[in-house]
Amino acid sequence: MRDLNDIRVEIDQVDKEILKLFTQRMELACQVAEYKIATGKKVYDKAREDEKLEKLSSYVDDVFSQQAVKELYTQIMSISRKKQFSILRENGINYESGFQKVDDFDYSNATVCFQGVQGAYSQLAMNAFFENKMKDSFHVDSWRDAMNAIKNGKADYAVLPIENSLAGSIEENFDLLSEYNVAIIGEQILKVNHALLGVKGAKISDIKTVYSHPKAIAQCDEYIRTKHMDWDVKNLHNTAVSAQKIRDDGDKSQAAIGSEFNAVLYDLDVLDVGIQDNKNNETRFVIVSNEKKYKKDANQIGLCLEISHEPGSLYRILSNLMFNGINMNRIESRPIKGVNWQYRFFIDIDGNLDDEAVRNALIGLEEECVSLRVLGNY
Repeated sequence: MRDLNDIRVEIDQVDKEILKLFTQRMELACQVAEYKIATGKKVYDKAREDEKLEKLSSYVDDVFSQQAVKELYTQIMSISRKKQFSILRENGINYESGFQKVDDFDYSNATVCFQGVQGAYSQLAMNAFFENKMKDSFHVDSWRDAMNAIKNGKADYAVLPIENSLAGSIEENFDLLSEYNVAIIGEQILKVNHALLGVKGAKISDIKTVYSHPKAIAQCDEYIRTKHMDWDVKNLHNTAVSAQKIRDDGDKSQAAIGSEFNAVLYDLDVLDVGIQDNKNNETRFVIVSNEKKYKKDANQIGLCLEISHEPGSLYRILSNLMFNGINMNRIESRPIKGVNWQYRFFIDIDGNLDDEAVRNALIGLEEECVSLRVLGNY
């Protein structure tokens, strides 16, 4: 049996030879990039890469080695593409996001819409973000109505909840972001403190039926399940609408789950406070606009992309972020309507559209994705 140290010395020598060949290959990749710049050809040639992988894997006999060769050269060709994309960027070839950089936003003449009625959490998020700097605001019945208000020019901005730290994503609003040609210009994190609200003079012992939005109910699941299993829990499309219903019905056996602000607004009693399961419960709202603009100090980018439905495609796409040192904060998938078992991805990354690394990554993503859209830089 050979000594382990002797084997490792030989491995080191082989690695040095491999690195020499790798460097030579990368120099050739740079020449390929120059050719493609001159001829206008795309960097990513899937048919060529598939053909190459099949040919290389045929040079070995066993199944393990064939798969290993494919995996190795998939990585090598991926690195080669990243190098070529950076050369394209150096030669002035960019991904055109369609966004315009501004120093700041002027909300003094802006009209903002939110979903729900007076007292909705969306209104509280709106107030926190705009700080009463906007000209006017109004509420609509649904999130789609809010998007249509933007599309039709009735509103300059709309406030949409996108995810909750406990109940998760608001799936419908991700679908709306992909459907409507709007831009995210900001976000607002709102701490959610749910309260149990009843009519004047009501007590918890009087309550038989509770109304609220399904997400709010989910966020108070443990409170309801462990302390009040006998309650009849019913869904309404907004927490503030639930509070409004309690006031209008005037029934002591009914209660709503909503904010304490709703109690003030609708003249209700607060029967219990902090009833959410997670005391650090927060909801993230995004502010959307028809105008594709971003502030010069924006540091987060939202992307919406579709990729080919094949092994390794998501890894290949995300490697554009890894090779450019870009941090990914979240990834969400949603089914593509009309195409079974294929998905659209929503990705949040750190960065600004002016960053060199971001521009390099976007060039690669544009070539390798079926479709790519920047949702916003905020």
